[in-house]
Amino acid sequence: MSRIEARLSELGIVLPNPPAPVASYVPFTRVGNLIHVSGQVSRGADGDHLGRLGGGLSLEQGQAAARVCGLNLLAQLKAACAGDLDRVVQVVKLNGFVNVTPDFNPIPQVMNGCSDLMVEVLGEAGKHARSAVGVANLPMGFAVEVDGVFEIAS
Repeated sequence: MSRIEARLSELGIVLPNPPAPVASYVPFTRVGNLIHVSGQVSRGADGDHLGRLGGGLSLEQGQAAARVCGLNLLAQLKAACAGDLDRVVQVVKLNGFVNVTPDFNPIPQVMNGCSDLMVEVLGEAGKHARSAVGVANLPMGFAVEVDGVFEIAS
């Protein structure tokens, strides 16, 4: 068992099957040693996390939705690494989009649900640069969407 697979098992995390694209794009592209993973929405094993933060969804629900996005990112990354997450050198950058009402401000704290997961699973390699943006709407009413750039070993 690989180091990262052992860590996932220790944390009780089972990655989902990589979600299929819902439009005309690919789930990830590779440029050199960088993997660019397309935006992953908050669709998890427990269902879809839909709605707006500040308009019925709490901060904690937003963090859970962002964590689901992180699980989907890791699933896509695993596919991009031919099943070997030990190839991950660094999470370079995450871009988070949070479906919010105009008065909802703790957008960075919502994104911590995804960021904390990366560090929890990947350790130091999970630390990353990040953007967290509040938006008026996300596809199909999802609460959170996150895309990312990852460096992998050849």
